Amino acid sequence: MSDRVRAAFRDQARACTDLGSPLTAALCRSLPGALEAVGGPVANRVLGWPGDPSPSAASVPLRLCGALHALVLTGAAPDLARAYVAAEVPDGLLEEVLQAHDAAILDWLGSPPQTNEVARSAALIGAARFLRGLAPLPLRLRELGASAGLNLNFDRYHLQDGGTGVRLAPDWQGDLPQGAIEVASRRGVDLNPLDPDRDGLRLMAYCWADQTARMARLRAALDLARGDPPPVDRGDAGDWLTDQLARPAPGALTMVFHTIAAQYFPPATAHACARSLARAGDAATPEAPLAHVEMEADGGEGAALRLTLWDGVRRHWALGRADFHGRWIRWQPRQM
Repeated sequence: MSDRVRAAFRDQARACTDLGSPLTAALCRSLPGALEAVGGPVANRVLGWPGDPSPSAASVPLRLCGALHALVLTGAAPDLARAYVAAEVPDGLLEEVLQAHDAAILDWLGSPPQTNEVARSAALIGAARFLRGLAPLPLRLRELGASAGLNLNFDRYHLQDGGTGVRLAPDWQGDLPQGAIEVASRRGVDLNPLDPDRDGLRLMAYCWADQTARMARLRAALDLARGDPPPVDRGDAGDWLTDQLARPAPGALTMVFHTIAAQYFPPATAHACARSLARAGDAATPEAPLAHVEMEADGGEGAALRLTLWDGVRRHWALGRADFHGRWIRWQPRQM
């Protein structure tokens, strides 16, 4: 096994511990040894991974954990499902599963992890309400890296209000913005968009099995999206955004947003997005304003929440910080 593969599993185990999934962390610690013990096609594929297997690149540990969770969710590995419930997976059982389901696991390893972390919508709700106080217009939502588009439905979710359906209850520190959110239109883009109906299993499998509240939120969001799926186009975010912002949209506030997606954009895509935003921002007016909302890693604790608004002038706010999975939000808006 290469040092890079070992490091990838070790780093992912540490991240899972920090993000509250002891079961997935334990799997990431046990899987390298199980793979070496059984050998075979899955071991050869994982242990000899040709590129960067780390969590910030190919995310090989999460590909394998997603494959195992899919076997549990579909009922294909009942012994593993019982072990998941007990939150303890013996090494011998892991070895049996890796051998018995090698074809299904190999198929799963061929695609990168895709998630729609619905709890991030809490930060989007806060940002949209904050924007409402600055530019009280219906929102024209445009999401980059939208996956299945579940976070495009953030206005339909319930934040700290006890409603039914998708309920969000982060540890919110700071004043919670209030007010209704009106959405004029919603649309997203992704290199590989997922369909809430057809690809629900893939999304559920990449949700960590011992985080039951997170699983329930995702299941509720998928149920909502199946009835009225937000449109998500297949394509490069830079090209798509250039087209979406080519013309002003009078009577609406265009809100471009992304959550833990920008780090995966190739440099050319990131530059194209920045150019499109700057060009459209220069043309924005109070009647057709433009906002850019970001929830992205910056090396600090969790993700930075940032807002830029163009409405004839350019203004920028640091809104606070949020946990990557939306467990907590420190809402501290400050104009820069």
